[in-house]
Amino acid sequence: MRFVRFNDDRLGLLTDDDRVIDVTDRLGLETNDPLKEYARKGVDASEYEDEDPDHDLEEVTVESPVRRPGKVIAAPLNYENHVEEALADKDIVTEEWFTIEDKGYFLKAPSSVAGPEDGIELPFHDRRVDHEIELAFVMGEEVKDIDADDVWDAILGYTILLDVSVRGDQDRSNRKSYDTFTIIGPCVATPDEVGDPHDLEMELQLNGETRQQENTGDMIYSCADVVEYASIGMTIEAGDVITTGTPEGVSAITGGDTIDAEIENVGSMTVEVTDRDLAFEDIHVEKSQQDD
Repeated sequence: MRFVRFNDDRLGLLTDDDRVIDVTDRLGLETNDPLKEYARKGVDASEYEDEDPDHDLEEVTVESPVRRPGKVIAAPLNYENHVEEALADKDIVTEEWFTIEDKGYFLKAPSSVAGPEDGIELPFHDRRVDHEIELAFVMGEEVKDIDADDVWDAILGYTILLDVSVRGDQDRSNRKSYDTFTIIGPCVATPDEVGDPHDLEMELQLNGETRQQENTGDMIYSCADVVEYASIGMTIEAGDVITTGTPEGVSAITGGDTIDAEIENVGSMTVEVTDRDLAFEDIHVEKSQQDD
């Protein structure tokens, strides 16, 4: 199955011909975060896969599959080629940039989550902001202190995540948590649809030019490894989003850019980039005036 959240609070099944079967009422889902509610209730939508579609995909507004995950847990440098890229680029690397074994995971603010049609809004015109394509997944049940071998049964499905990142010396969770800096979508594909999550081709194009292209098999730590490590320190809940790091090829984005992201067996999405036209130094000036 491929789940989509659409028109603010509806949960649908995406068909192979890009139509949507609305299962919200059929499953008794009542919140504005129906996929998270679906995961926590443990219900099953598969019996509705053969129902007549209710909408064409182009007629609805596709939102992020989970509106507000309790947590977005992210792995740092998780591809060898991006480790080398980061070490060579002083705008990317800081002393905190190491793999999960060295420095652990980090968190992104749930309020940074947005859908493909929301687009990315850049808060500054004088700071470098980069795109990062990542394979992510939504947890289908609560886990704590889980062994990697047991993680697979707890995954609801896989999705595409753009981890948008301001470069600089601030903490990662700060630089990566601005509104619209976690684009997720367009759907969540269940494990039977995806196959081996560590053998998927993924590609990001910026304005039609390929910038990132990698197979997920080149991850340093697997999806299950990340969950096992994170679950030592915290309870991971149904509806939480885990993202697995980006390969080499990150580059700066500016207002007016178009990002096309695709992961094999998961889906594809087009995301527009806009500017807020706010200078970082303007914030410092305003803060200094307030202090005076």
